[in-house]
Amino acid sequence: MFKRILVPTDGSDITSHAVDTAIQLAKVHGAQLLTLSVMEPFPYSAVSEIQPVPPQEFIDAQQRVALRRVEDVCAAAAAQGLSCKGHTVEALHAWEAIVDHAKAETVDLIVMASHGRSGLAALMLGSETQKVLKHVDLPVLIVK
Repeated sequence: MFKRILVPTDGSDITSHAVDTAIQLAKVHGAQLLTLSVMEPFPYSAVSEIQPVPPQEFIDAQQRVALRRVEDVCAAAAAQGLSCKGHTVEALHAWEAIVDHAKAETVDLIVMASHGRSGLAALMLGSETQKVLKHVDLPVLIVK
């Protein structure tokens, strides 16, 4: 049923549950696993020159972290005998990058973690998962 499954990762413990679920689904369906880690852009401002971390150092660190996250997912997939394709991308909003990547890679399913915030916390912080749900026309499996 599913041929290409996308599992975004932020390296958190809750995301590891979504990764495990995505790997198991990919095994059952004989699907290719894709993973994505979104990097934050450098916060340029009028005072960028006096920030404690130079722009290139910040960008390099973001790239190292994002690459390690996708490598971890692909290693977990490989340990289960699965094919995995990892990507990193810089974006202001993670949900937009996830939606764009899902469309560009023509995935059949997105498997995402939910931090389970509710009430005021959910309202104030928003939810990347909710925003993805709102902007895609394909199945999204939410893992808590």
